[in-house]
Amino acid sequence: MSNLALVTGATSGIGRAFADRLAADGYDLVIVGRRQERLDEFAAAHPEVGIRPVVADLSADEGIDTVARICAAEPLDLLVNNAGVAHYMPLADLPADKARELVKVKVLAPTLITRAAVAGMQERGRGAIVNVAGMIAFSGPAPASVMPRRAVYAGTLAHLVAMSQTLGAELEGTGVQVEVVCPGVVATEFHERQGLDLSAVPRMSAADVVTAALRGLELGEVVCAPGVEDPTLLDTVFRADLAAFAGQSPELASRYRAVRPLNHRTP
Repeated sequence: MSNLALVTGATSGIGRAFADRLAADGYDLVIVGRRQERLDEFAAAHPEVGIRPVVADLSADEGIDTVARICAAEPLDLLVNNAGVAHYMPLADLPADKARELVKVKVLAPTLITRAAVAGMQERGRGAIVNVAGMIAFSGPAPASVMPRRAVYAGTLAHLVAMSQTLGAELEGTGVQVEVVCPGVVATEFHERQGLDLSAVPRMSAADVVTAALRGLELGEVVCAPGVEDPTLLDTVFRADLAAFAGQSPELASRYRAVRPLNHRTP
């Protein structure tokens, strides 16, 4: 029996690279995307494996529910939550519909799709969930000079990192792995669709991102950073997170104990 994987955002970029690699490795695939013609093109190019194309818009509740039902019903060995949109712009300039689309695609969709898949994986005692985020998830402390503005986008990727880490701990000992992949700038259509020309910026290939993700699963990594040579940098970040978490107290910290009235503060 072949292994079965479901990949969202499978028609281009990192998702297409995942689907290509998994098909080459003999996986049967459920490929999810918004463009029927691209899904059909992929299926036609890979007659050697079983391909189920699913047209679904993960910015819509109906699309999320369609994919979640498949994840709950099928014996998935691997789930790749890759679908994404960018919408890089300051929060005040971000139209409400674009903010809603971004949060649905990068927060709500992977959360509900993973929820649907994980119970069956636990019952079978095996499986892996890969969430595709990015190094922008770690950029929150960056100064104002760092461009482009991307508060909501960075926040959605940070959600994927925290959810993956916490879910990985929840699933310890069940045989189900969780990994979040955090590449830097990748050579795909992703930025071009936002009107950003990054042709002069050094970029990793989507195929290399997939190679790192699959090797990261072998290594047991929960956070895979394909372009970070020194993994102790990530370990330092995570130890600092836990130190701050452990450093809390029910007592008010001393720096907050003397508060002047708002109307007495200097601008």
